[in-house]
Amino acid sequence: MSVDEKTTVDESPKYEAGIAEEGEIINVSGHAQELDRSFGVLSVCAVGIISNNAWGAGGGTLVIALYNGGGPGVLYGLLAAAFFYAFICLGLAELASAIPSSANVYHWASVTGGPKYGRVLSWYGGWFNGIAWVFGAAAVTLPGANVAIAVYALYHPEYVPERWHVFIAYLGITAIDGSLVLFGQKYLARAASACGMLCMLIVFISTMVCAIMPSRTGAGYASNSFVWSDFQNLTGWSSNGFVFLMGMLNGAFTVGTPDGVCHMCEEMPNPRVNVPKGIAAQIIIGLLSTFCFFTAILYSITSLDDVFATNIVSLPLAAIYQQATRSNAGTTALLILFLVNFLITIPGCQVVCGRMLWTLARDDATPASHWLRRVSPRWKNPFNAQLVVIAGILVLGCVYIGSATAFNAIVGSFAIMTTLSYLSALLPHLLTGRRNIKPGPFWMPSPWGEIALGIASTYIIVFNVIYCFPFSMPVTALGMNYASVMVGGITVLLTGWYLWKRKHGYAGPRVALDARDDIVVGIVGGGKSEEEGRGRSLLS
Repeated sequence: MSVDEKTTVDESPKYEAGIAEEGEIINVSGHAQELDRSFGVLSVCAVGIISNNAWGAGGGTLVIALYNGGGPGVLYGLLAAAFFYAFICLGLAELASAIPSSANVYHWASVTGGPKYGRVLSWYGGWFNGIAWVFGAAAVTLPGANVAIAVYALYHPEYVPERWHVFIAYLGITAIDGSLVLFGQKYLARAASACGMLCMLIVFISTMVCAIMPSRTGAGYASNSFVWSDFQNLTGWSSNGFVFLMGMLNGAFTVGTPDGVCHMCEEMPNPRVNVPKGIAAQIIIGLLSTFCFFTAILYSITSLDDVFATNIVSLPLAAIYQQATRSNAGTTALLILFLVNFLITIPGCQVVCGRMLWTLARDDATPASHWLRRVSPRWKNPFNAQLVVIAGILVLGCVYIGSATAFNAIVGSFAIMTTLSYLSALLPHLLTGRRNIKPGPFWMPSPWGEIALGIASTYIIVFNVIYCFPFSMPVTALGMNYASVMVGGITVLLTGWYLWKRKHGYAGPRVALDARDDIVVGIVGGGKSEEEGRGRSLLS
């Protein structure tokens, strides 16, 4: 039947979806509302800012983009990546407004894919998204750890950092932020607002210092051509155009988490309206703050060769700060601000990781799902799921001790896996003419909606191939891009797990769709016989 038609609802207590008691409704995930809705519009936007941490993530991996085009590669690569991610944001905002579930792509894919393909699409979309966020949390924790090492190296030029030194700092940061997430649920909403504003204050201060200090020290600024037009291809690839496209990976890593606020759908009032606002705030603020920061630090570079040759190998950004301030004290101050920024933004990533694992466990898509799906009555959060993802982040830190190449493969696969998870919901949404979704308050009119979804899907398909090419030529074992191996290996494991799980209790996500805000009219995700047994019609 059409999503615009009404469905008869059996209100018998045996049904899992419906009104639990007077004035209380099962949320759109098809599960009981277990988490407090404590996040307002401001705190939702703040979660978007801190879970993305665009300027920090981009600053920590800036050298990649410098190799792929110098100043123009950094700035134009960021703008190009943000352009395409804007279309991804539009698609995700439309789906979040229609189905505001904390599982987002996992639930959306089950509906956009229809009864035939929804279950398998949601399986891969949900798992790709959950694993990618754990990888992303590890990826942004490492630059924070590198800051501590960089401060020490700044005053000890003879110091040669070992990977286990970085791991000790990595361990401390993960433990501090993990404790806040595990035990501070009742403070998270207020803390998110404060941390979001503090993050913006830090990037403002850092940008202004880098913009002003070169004129005060007498070192002067880089030329306009260095920043805006002198394309420098240091990768060994012959095609500058292809090098630029590969360098967009840094821009994608910078702004590439538009689903961050969507994982908080069940913890805010009126998510159909507030989540699209949070997505918009995340990409707009992230892009503007990062672009201003990148412009300031590029103008403060007086010798790019010195940046590449710095002895502070753990964080080349420190060498740029040195050239901007011409003092160890000034560099240290900027690095401390950079470290504080990571300390207050990493919890956003950890929260998103935990919420995603929890939503998968609710539908029996994980091992030990009965344990992982529990919400702690004491700490008011999915404590067990949160604990597992924090442990996973620590394990990835151990991988870094054994092999920096293996860890880099994990980091490199983050942008690929997140966008593949988006594709699992966006592409079926496009191919079905958007007819499987009942529009929410934010809905793109035709043909603009189809155009946005087409651009987003094309970008994901084309650029995920480009992002798997080797970073430089000639190719060596250490310089090889192993992201394709990582994603391929994970896909094989997930396929084997799915083939077993679909015969052992996994029916897919249940999504309660409502015709009005106060009446539940259907559940999508189970088998057809299960739906008929519940007395509800399967949407088609």
